[in-house]
Amino acid sequence: MALLRSFIGLPVPETWTLPLLRAQGRILGGRAVPVEDLHLTLAFLDDKPEAMLEAFHEVLEARRLKAALLRPVAWAAFAAGRATLVALDVAPTAELTALREGIRRAARAADIGLPRDRFRPHVTLVRFPASAPPAMARLPAAVAGLGAADMEPETARLAVLWSSTLTPAGPVYEPLASYPLRAA
Repeated sequence: MALLRSFIGLPVPETWTLPLLRAQGRILGGRAVPVEDLHLTLAFLDDKPEAMLEAFHEVLEARRLKAALLRPVAWAAFAAGRATLVALDVAPTAELTALREGIRRAARAADIGLPRDRFRPHVTLVRFPASAPPAMARLPAAVAGLGAADMEPETARLAVLWSSTLTPAGPVYEPLASYPLRAA
C-alpha cells in the first residue's frame, strides 16, 4: 500500500509575494522556501494511503468551505520540530480558525486522525535544518531588522491539497487538488 505525505493549506496572496521574497533575501543562511511553495498550512495529514486521501478529497468537494481573512501580524523566528524557521505570523482570525476546523472535520469524516495541536497560522520563509542551526544569538536581531510586516490583509479564496516529498534539497510540493472557498 503506497503512502503519500500530504497537507492542506492556503497559497499566499499574490500581493504578498514580493514582500515575502524581500524578507527571505534579508535572512542569511538557511534554505529559503521557493516562491511557488509559500503557503499557510491548515492541516498536516502526514503519510496516508492514497485511498484515504481520495476519501478526504471527496469529503472536501462536497463541503462549502468559507473564505478566510489573512491578516499579517509580524515576522517571527521559532522552532518547529527539530529545526528553526523564520516565518510571517498571520492572525488567527475567526474566519481562518473556522476554516481550519472545517478542514479538520473533513479529515475526521475521511477517517484521518489529526493530532490536537495549537494553531499558529504562519507562512514559513526560511528553514534552518537541525544539521545547520542558525546563529541563534543573531537570529532575533535579523528578524527584528525586517521591520513591520506591511502587507495588506487579503481574503483566501482557495485551499489546496499538496503532496510533500522530502528530499536532501528540501521538500518538494505537488498540488493534488484545489477547493474554491466561498464568500462569507
